[in-house]
Amino acid sequence: MLSDPDVLAELAGEARPDPVVALAQGAPRLGDVPANVDRHLELIAQAAERGADLVVFPELSLTGYFLKDLVADSAVRLEGKEISALARASRAVDCVVGCILEGDDHRLHNAAVYLSRGEVVHVHRKVYLPTYGLFDEARYLAAGDRFRAFTMPLPSARAHREWRAGILICEDLWHPTSPAVLARDGVDVVICPSASPGRGVGSGAELGTAQSYDVMTRTYAQLLTTYVVYCNRVGYEDGVGFWGGSRVVGPDGEIRGEPASREEAMPLHRLERGALRRARIANPMLRDERHDVVDAEMRRLRRRSRM
Repeated sequence: MLSDPDVLAELAGEARPDPVVALAQGAPRLGDVPANVDRHLELIAQAAERGADLVVFPELSLTGYFLKDLVADSAVRLEGKEISALARASRAVDCVVGCILEGDDHRLHNAAVYLSRGEVVHVHRKVYLPTYGLFDEARYLAAGDRFRAFTMPLPSARAHREWRAGILICEDLWHPTSPAVLARDGVDVVICPSASPGRGVGSGAELGTAQSYDVMTRTYAQLLTTYVVYCNRVGYEDGVGFWGGSRVVGPDGEIRGEPASREEAMPLHRLERGALRRARIANPMLRDERHDVVDAEMRRLRRRSRM
């Protein structure tokens, strides 16, 4: 899979069937939704100019992360002006944006919204809300209740076959059943917007969280023979630093190109259908999954829990 600057060079040539994803690793302004929408529109335009087919933003990219009592004031609605403006921009390039999403029942969710061709294609509401250590999400937010695959439109890629994707938001990735459900639902790409602060001491100069995400993204990609697109944020909030490190991991478990640093950046990476085919022929784990056994064991465990 090609990455910057190879992608840029190839994009000057003829139309390509495989999509290019841009990772918009940035630092949103805490609670300043209008300013963050404006910045999103700038970056979406830049991604389109550079030939991207999809631009992925980090978790809560429209709001910042440590909102606390600003959660309700920072919420947007699917039919609101903020999502509508970003949807119009998605006519040029598909995009995934992070927000506090308010529903008709006035519950607030940490959500990621996939936009394409001026429309909302898919919404994922974060299922696992961390409420430990630095985190206090369950105090302010409602939890999502599903993991679903969807087809990415990617109109500018002119792909010969559909690309199936699923979205997991940050903490969702820490629970192995989450990507496993998406893999069973037929995804080719797991998209993970993240707002992971630097915590813990790893080996060498790496932060513990950075090493954990490196292991998780590479392991899931290889075991599920699936692309993992991970976009983390950077910057500081309340003295807490976010470590960046956005990357694309191929279905062989190898990182494509270099992970982004701890600064704002927007690297490009190509997703190759041929890489999926090679990985799934060489390592047919998805083919050999015993869903019948898993389903039977889950039924047994549910029966036992009711006794």
